[in-house]
Amino acid sequence: MKATRRPGKKAAPPRKDPQKADPTSQADERSLVEAAQSDPAKFDALYELHFERIYGFVASRTHDRSTAEDVTSEVFYKALASLPNYEWRGVSFAAWLLRIAANAVVDRARRASRERPLSDDPGEPGVDLDMRVIEYRARLLRSVEQLPQTQRKVIYERFVEQRSIREIAGRLSKSEGAVKQLQLRALERLRAQMGGGHA
Repeated sequence: MKATRRPGKKAAPPRKDPQKADPTSQADERSLVEAAQSDPAKFDALYELHFERIYGFVASRTHDRSTAEDVTSEVFYKALASLPNYEWRGVSFAAWLLRIAANAVVDRARRASRERPLSDDPGEPGVDLDMRVIEYRARLLRSVEQLPQTQRKVIYERFVEQRSIREIAGRLSKSEGAVKQLQLRALERLRAQMGGGHA
C-alpha cells in the first residue's frame, strides 16, 4: 500500500462544518473496522477515510513530501498488520492511527539522526529542537490515551477535530460548562503527567 493519493497537493485543513468534519459516525466507523478485521481487503475504506488526515499530520512534522509519503504508507501498513489486535475503546479509529503516526515520525527522525554523519556536516540548528518537539508530541499522545474516557473524548474532539465547546457539548449531551470543566481537568492532568516526565 503506497501513500500515493494526491501527493502533489497539501493535505486539506480540517473542515469547520460539523456536518462535513465527521464523514462517518463512530458507529459507522466501528462497523468499517469490524469489516476490515474479518476481511483485510475491506481496509481500503478506512484508508480512504483517514488518508488526508494522517498524511497532513505526518507532512506537518516531516516537512518533506517524499518522507511524508513513506511514513504515511508505513502508518497504514502497521495499522493493517495490527488490525486483528485492535480493540474499540470509545475513541475514533483516527486517534489510534494518529498514535501510530506520531510513533512512526519519531522512529524516522531517530533513524535519520543515527544515519547523519557526525563530522562532515554540522547539520541544521533546528534538528535537535525538532526531535525534542516530535518526542514531546508522541509522549503527549500516549498521555492522552491514559485519560478517563470522557476527558479523552473532549480533548480529542477539541484539539484534534477542532470542534467548539458548543459542538462538543451537543455531541456528548452535556452543558458547555461541564465540557469546559472536563477540558480543564484533562489539561491539568496532562500538564502534571508531562511535567513529571523527562524533558
